[in-house]
Amino acid sequence: MPDEDRLPAIAATLRAVAGRIGTPLHATDLATIAAAGRELRDAFPDPWVRQYSVKANDVPAIVRAAAAALEGGANVVSGGEWALARRAGIGNALVSLEGIGKTDGDLRAAVRSAASGDPIRWIAVESADEVAAVAGLAARARLGRDGRPPLDLLVRLNPDVSPETHPGLAVGAGRSKFGMSETELTTAVETARRAGPGLRPRGVHLHVGSQLGAIDSWRDAVRRALATVALLRGNDAGFDTLDVGGGFPVAALGEPSPRPARFAREMPALLDAVPADRRPTRLAIEPGRFLVARAGWLVGRVLHIRDRGGRQVVIDAGMTELIRPALYGARHGVVALTSLGRPVDHSLARPGPSLESVDVHGPICESTDALGEHILPPLRRGDLVAIRDAGAYGSSLSSTYNGRPKPAQVLVEPDGEARVARRRGRLAGLG
Repeated sequence: MPDEDRLPAIAATLRAVAGRIGTPLHATDLATIAAAGRELRDAFPDPWVRQYSVKANDVPAIVRAAAAALEGGANVVSGGEWALARRAGIGNALVSLEGIGKTDGDLRAAVRSAASGDPIRWIAVESADEVAAVAGLAARARLGRDGRPPLDLLVRLNPDVSPETHPGLAVGAGRSKFGMSETELTTAVETARRAGPGLRPRGVHLHVGSQLGAIDSWRDAVRRALATVALLRGNDAGFDTLDVGGGFPVAALGEPSPRPARFAREMPALLDAVPADRRPTRLAIEPGRFLVARAGWLVGRVLHIRDRGGRQVVIDAGMTELIRPALYGARHGVVALTSLGRPVDHSLARPGPSLESVDVHGPICESTDALGEHILPPLRRGDLVAIRDAGAYGSSLSSTYNGRPKPAQVLVEPDGEARVARRRGRLAGLG
């Protein structure tokens, strides 16, 4: 189901809602999110901890749907994402805080959650400096004393591997800014242990990269993380957690890519290689893209059609709504919802003489606002098109550049009904 082409089922809904509220708009198919959640739960069943990575799409209604599909919680990287997760109805006990950009305010909020008796699940730290900062805050809040619980801590490992993905997504590479080496990590854990009872080191956090095209680097990274857990668990049975992050890929429709179950099949052998008393007893994943990418459609309307040594089409949706193509050359399929003002029947459409290769561009005053070549039927100004796989890093990376209000966000229910989850931004809200 996550790789089923849902366009024939929802095309009429996309046309109707575009006619009602205008374009550009983001539409999210909730049935696709539910199916992706089932696939992830089957691959990583209970007692795996499953947390939706909010940065993939931070619209609260989608955060709620993704966490529910996982039967899990939320992973956030800032106080802002944390607030959005809470707005989605996810309690602190199901929220973990990570990220390289956590501010002192974010750390204070994590400490306050423990001091108030409603701690977040854990905080994952990136460096010894961050450990020292949170330790000082925990001591001043008297965490671990006077009946206040300690704050659980994971330490992020940089596994120094070569992820099979775009260089901009290879966060597990040795020269990336994310995480610590094994030596730095063990020093950070000892610092946390010496800081008093306010911090409770619980395990290792890991993220290899996004859109992983193969499992080899992921397997190597998990092996190194397990070795680090085994070392530190030797004199602390409470050091019991390994979070392997996300990265499960979403390829273009019909293209092969490793499924979550393929990653999960590596775990038994990796765990068996570690002595039983040194293995983590709590395992976690934090997928984002895999849950929401395929579910998302960015609907736009044709503005211009030109001959530039070939057919060129400019639409009213582009890098302000979906920056990935301009940012690092991501490829997203573009399909027509109408042709010469008439609906396209996607249950019957096949390549034929009426289709042609079209160079599609967005409306922004940047030459990099381009979506590449796509096979499309004849188009005229006002026709509707939809950009595929736009559910991840579209809404959450959107901007108001060129004075463009943020688009509306629409949810498509399994029965085909659509409802507005977030209204279009207003001109009055710019600046």
